[in-house]
This record gives sequence, C-alpha cells and structure tokens, in this order.
Amino acid sequence: MHLSAWATAGLTLAALAAGLVDAVAGGSGVIAVPALLAAGLPPHLALGTNKAQGVFGTCASTLRYARAGLLDARRARVTFPAGLAGSLCGAALVLLVPPATLRPLVLLLLVVVAVALALRPSTATSRPRPTSTPTSNSTPTPTSPSTWVRRAPRLAAAAVALLLGSYDGFFGPGAGTFLILAFAFLFDLPLQRASADAKPVNFASNLAALALFSARGAVLWEVALPMAAAQFAGGWLGAHLAVRGGDRFVRAVVLLVVLALVAKLATDMLRAGS
Repeated sequence: MHLSAWATAGLTLAALAAGLVDAVAGGSGVIAVPALLAAGLPPHLALGTNKAQGVFGTCASTLRYARAGLLDARRARVTFPAGLAGSLCGAALVLLVPPATLRPLVLLLLVVVAVALALRPSTATSRPRPTSTPTSNSTPTPTSPSTWVRRAPRLAAAAVALLLGSYDGFFGPGAGTFLILAFAFLFDLPLQRASADAKPVNFASNLAALALFSARGAVLWEVALPMAAAQFAGGWLGAHLAVRGGDRFVRAVVLLVVLALVAKLATDMLRAGS
C-alpha cells in the first residue's frame, strides 16, 4: 500500500500532536488511529502502524521525565517488564474474547475516573519522593495509599503494570490515561509524577505490540517512520510542557483526554448498535 506525500505529511502532523498529548495525559490513539483510518489504511495496518510510531513517542517522554528527575527508577525496573509481559498476554487474549465486549465497561470506568479526578484535591508537585517507609503509628490520609501498597510498593506497581499492560494489548483505548490515574490514586502521587511513572509501562506495552504486529507484517513502515520522528519530537515536547506546567496543567489535559475517550467510545457503541 502506498500513500501520497500529502497524506503522509498530514499523518506526520497528527503524530506530532498525538505524541505531545500522550506524553502529558495518554490517549494518543484518539488522534493517531482515526487519522490512519481516514488516510485509507485497513484496521490491522492502522493499529500496527500506530504502535510502531507510538514506541518512539513513549521513549522520548520517558527520557525527558527521567532527565527532569520525575521518574522513579526503582519502580520502572519492575513496571517495564510487567508491562511487557502484560501486553503480550493481552494480545493473546484477543484470539479468545472479542475486545468490543470491554467497551461499555471501559466507558463506565472513564466516567468514574473523570469524576474522581475532578474532585481529587490538588497535590503539591514540589514534594520530594518519599525515601522512608511510614511508621506503624502513622495515620493514613483519605488519599494516601492502602496498607498493602505501602508495605509492598514495587509489587503493587508491578501488578498495575501487568493488569493495564494486558488491557493495552487486548483492547487499548485509554491505557496510558488509566496508568496515570492508577499511579496517582494508588500511590498518592501528583499527576505530574504519575504521568512520568506511567511512561515505562506505555513504552514496554508498545514494544510488545510492535513485535507482534511486525511479525505479522501489519506495519506500513513508509508511513510509520516519518510519524515516528514526529512522535519522538511530540513526546519530548509534551513531557517538557508537563515538567514546566506542573500538576495543574497535567490535570487539565488528563480531563480533556478522558472526555475525548468517553466521546469516542460512546460514538463507537452507537455505530456498532445501529
């Protein structure tokens, strides 16, 4: 399959925007996949090409967050392999269960997290990462992590990465956003830091999916490569804006992405039912 230079240029701009948004709040598929489908790619090629270019955006944002000191390296050492394994398991599940069965549940979850995020009190982004374990007589706050999370934080992080990595490999929409919200609520992190910690899982999941799509010849590389360059630039720029803009900026973008995901999934359900 071959696309015109104009179509490739349009997809490259879409990849830049997708990388920027994804670095802050997840949800790049809301931009990139519809653009690829609109350009005439069949669904399997659109999904494979999306993963191929998305790897570069998540790589760039991971590097930028790490450079800013916002990425928890110890957590990433367990979440990266867990996300990789989860994505492979999720992709295998596609052969057993139709992914569309998840659409109503994901739609409901997105509405719930949007409300929870809107009501969540703001957390100071300048707070350093905790270096000591809370004492037994410390009193958890309403938004602090549960007891088991505080006792085994890396195990909890690995479980989140495995679960949402599986979701990404199986269904996909909103996986990056769900990761940010899971880290924020479970570990009581500012959204800025939660977005940083979500990126290694995104990167791992995209890598696993790319390996599978490439093995099946479902990547249009002549389009994926220029989009990948734009994704890398967008991912770096988006992470830079998140580092500079802080928690309030990330919260606003996350809410917008959640609303866009709700609208997309609702539209897909209505089309499927008509």
